[in-house]
Amino acid sequence: AQPRAAHGTSFTLGTAQPGSQGLEPGALPREFPGLGKPPEPLHGWDSVADPGGRGGGGPAGGPPAAPPGSDTYKGWLFKWTNYLKGYQRRWFVLSNGLLSYYRTQAEMAHTCRGTINLSTAHIDTEDSCNIVLSNGGRTYHLKANSEVERQRWVTALELAKAKAIRMRNNQSDDSGDEEPASQSDKSELHGPLKTLSSKLEDLSTCNELIAKHGAALQRSLSELENLRLPADSGEKIKAVNERATLFRITSNAMINACRDFLDLAESHSRKWQRLLQHEREQRIRLEETIEQLAKQHNSLERACRGAPGLASDLKISVPAGSVQSAKGEASDEDEETEYFDAMEDAPAFITVTADPKVGGMVLVGWTQRRGDGEGTLHQGPDALRRTRIPDKPNYSLNLWSIMKNCIGKELSKIPMPVNFNEPLSMLQRLTEDLEYHELLDKAVKCESSTEQMCFVAAFSVSSYSTTVHRTAKPFNPLLGETFELDRLEELGFRSLCEQVSHHPPAAAHHVYSRRGWTLWQEITIASKFRGKYLSIMPLGAIHLEFHSSGNHYVWRKVTSTVHNIIVGKLWIDQSGEIEIVNHKSKDKCQLKFTPYSYFSRDVPRKVTGVVSDADGKAHYVMSGTWDEKMECSKIIHSSHGSTSTEGKQKTVYQTLSPKVLWRKYPLPENAENMYFFSELALTLNEPEERVAPTDSRLRPDQRLMESGRWDEANVEKQRLEEKQRAVRRRREAEAVEALEEGEWKDYEGYTPLWFERKADAVTGELICVYKGGYWEAKDKQDWSVCPDIF
Repeated sequence: AQPRAAHGTSFTLGTAQPGSQGLEPGALPREFPGLGKPPEPLHGWDSVADPGGRGGGGPAGGPPAAPPGSDTYKGWLFKWTNYLKGYQRRWFVLSNGLLSYYRTQAEMAHTCRGTINLSTAHIDTEDSCNIVLSNGGRTYHLKANSEVERQRWVTALELAKAKAIRMRNNQSDDSGDEEPASQSDKSELHGPLKTLSSKLEDLSTCNELIAKHGAALQRSLSELENLRLPADSGEKIKAVNERATLFRITSNAMINACRDFLDLAESHSRKWQRLLQHEREQRIRLEETIEQLAKQHNSLERACRGAPGLASDLKISVPAGSVQSAKGEASDEDEETEYFDAMEDAPAFITVTADPKVGGMVLVGWTQRRGDGEGTLHQGPDALRRTRIPDKPNYSLNLWSIMKNCIGKELSKIPMPVNFNEPLSMLQRLTEDLEYHELLDKAVKCESSTEQMCFVAAFSVSSYSTTVHRTAKPFNPLLGETFELDRLEELGFRSLCEQVSHHPPAAAHHVYSRRGWTLWQEITIASKFRGKYLSIMPLGAIHLEFHSSGNHYVWRKVTSTVHNIIVGKLWIDQSGEIEIVNHKSKDKCQLKFTPYSYFSRDVPRKVTGVVSDADGKAHYVMSGTWDEKMECSKIIHSSHGSTSTEGKQKTVYQTLSPKVLWRKYPLPENAENMYFFSELALTLNEPEERVAPTDSRLRPDQRLMESGRWDEANVEKQRLEEKQRAVRRRREAEAVEALEEGEWKDYEGYTPLWFERKADAVTGELICVYKGGYWEAKDKQDWSVCPDIF
C-alpha cells in the first residue's frame, strides 16, 4: 500500500524515453549549483523508527553528503514502506543518473535495496517536505527533514535527470561502430570541448529552473496578497514581495549575463569544432595509411608462408621417447600453480614417429597453410576453393530494440532477423572445429599417450580461435537439415552433421579420417539472454578415438559470453574449465580458460593447463591463448611451494623451453567485410554438386543473405520457419491420434535420417551416433529418404 498519488508542481525536465541503459560515468555535474550545506535537521524526525540503524557518517537525519569534486549526492531521506511501518529512514545515493537507496551507509558495499533511473522518471512534489519519483510501475514516496533540504534534493534530482537524458540521447546517436573516434575523446582538444559543452548544458538547465521557480514564487505571492489577512500580515507580505521582486531583477540580470556567455561560448565552440574536425580528418587519413600497410604486411606474410623453400627453416629433429602407462587418478591443478623454465637450449621433447616425407624431421609450428605437407586447402587443380564472398551490407538495426523484451529467454526461441546473422548455419559452425585437423593427424604418430594428449588439448582450444571476432549468430538449422564436408581426397577426412532435434536444438556430428582418427559429438546449445550479455552453454561430450592405439578422449566445451548487448561494441569471451580424459590410459588434462578482466595483469584470453598420467604425475604444462597459439613445456621437476593466502598448496614446475603446438592462421584479406570468416569458413557455404537436398548450402534464406539481399532473406526465413512449424503441428496431431487409437498402433515421432540414439559405452550417456548410409546414398545419388525442408 502507498499514500495517495502526488499532486502539485511538476518538475519534469526533458522528454522521458524508455529503454535508457548503460549511462557513462560523469553523468552529473561536478558540483550542483546552489547546493551548499543545509541547516540542521528538525528534531521531530528523530523519533521515527530506524530499524536499519544509524549507520555511519554523522547523526540521524544528517545533511546530504556532497564531497568536493565528487559525482554523487548522498543523504538520509524517509521512504514510505506501507501503512504498518509508515516512513522508514534510508540512505540515498544519487550517481550517474541513478537514485539508489540502502538501509544503512554500511550496506553500500554489498546490498542495494532499489534503484530508479532518473532519465525516464517523473519528479513531483506533494507538500512542503515530500518528493514523489515515478518510473513506469515503480514509485518512491520520499520525505525530507525540511523544506530547504527537500528543495536541495529536488534541484539535485532535476540536474541529474537532465544530464542523464542528454547522455542517453548522445549514446543513441552513436552507431557503436565508430570505435576509432573514441580515441579523439582523450585528445587535448576534445576534452575541454566536452567539458565546456557539459557545463553549458548545466547552466542552461539552471536558467530554466530559476525562471520557472521565480515565476512560481511570484504567482504564490500574488495569491497571498489577494487573501483577507490582518494589517500587520499584509505589511510583511508586502516586504516579502519587494524582496522577491528584487530577487527577480537580480535573477534576470544573471540570466542575461548567462545568455551572453552562452552566445560567446557557442561561437568559440564552433571554432573548436572546426579545429577538431581537421584533427579527425588527419587521423582518418593516418588510419587508412596504416590499414593499407597492414594489408600489404598480411599479403607478404601469406606469400612468405606459401614459398616452398622456407619449409626447411621450420624443421627440427626430435629424439625418440618412451611410452609411460600407469593406473590411478590424476591430481587436480588450480590457479596456484607456478611454472619456471629451465635450460634455454634444451632438446626438443615432443616425441613423434619419423615421417619419411621429410627425412626424419617434423614440423612443430605448422604455420604453413600450403605446400606439400598435410593441411593444405588448395591442393591440386580440382580442389580450388573460393577465397571471398560478397561484402556484408551496411544495414543499421538496433539489437537492443529487439532483445529488450527477451531477457531470460532461450536464444533459439527469439525471432531474430538475418541482420544479426552470418551466412552460415550452426551445422557449418560446428564443422569449423576441424579447421586445425592436422593437429590430430600429428597426434596419431605420437608414441606416448601423454604427448598425444598435448595435441588433443591444443586441438580442443583451437576450435575457439574462429570466435574472437565472430559476434554474429549462425542460422538455427531446420529439423532434418544436414551439412557435409567431404575433404577425403584433399585432407583425408569427411564430416557429416545433422540437426536431430529442434526443441531443444541439437546437432549430431561425425568425422572419419583415413589418417587414423574418428571424432563424434552431439551438441545442444543452451543460451540465456541476461540483459547486458548473452551466455551460450554448449551441452554434450566430444569423443575422439585413434584407430591404431584405441586411445579414446572425451571432453566438453566451455561457456561463451557475448558482451555489450545493450550499448558499445560487441565482444566475445570464453571462460570455464575443460577436462580431457583418455579413457584407455586414464591420462588427464585440466585446461582453464581465464575470463577477461579489465583490471587483470594477465594476458587476455589466457589458457593454462597440466597433462598428468594415470598416477597423477604431471608431465606437461600447457599455456597460451585461445585466439592465438598454444604451447607445451615438458616438466622435468615438480615440488611443493609456499602456501597461498587461501590455504592452497602451490605446486612449482621446472620445465624445458616451451614448444609451439598450434598457432592461428591469419585471417584472409578484407575479412572485416566478410564477417571475419577464416579461409575454411569462406568455403563452407560454397555451392557444391551431389550434396543431399537437405544440405545447408541449399538453404534459400541463407543464400540470399550471403548475396546481400537481406530483405528477401528475411521474407524467406519467415516462410521456412512457418513451414517447419506446420510440420511440427501435423506431427503433434498424429501423436494425439495414435494415442486415441490405443497403444497397439506403434507410432514413432521424428527420427533422424543418418544418426541413431544409443547409450555411449564410455560415458553411459544417450548420444546420437552415425548409423551409416549417407555416403553410400551420395555415391548412388539416391536421396529419396530426405524430407522436403526448404
